[in-house]
Amino acid sequence: MIEERLTELESRVAFQDDTLQKLNDVIVRQQHDIEHLTGELQLLKQQIQILEPSLIADQKEETPPPHY
Repeated sequence: MIEERLTELESRVAFQDDTLQKLNDVIVRQQHDIEHLTGELQLLKQQIQILEPSLIADQKEETPPPHY
């Protein structure tokens, strides 16, 4: 009886260890993805800041709206 309970407990601990390892692997992978995406976001921000002045026409080049 005690040996059966001990075997059951050992089995549960082994299953929990496996589950914890799998969850840890997922968290590590997600952290890597977050870091990668954060880097890409920073690059996109820099590119937008570089392009931003060229997206806005100079006031002298702007044509007045039709109601003027």
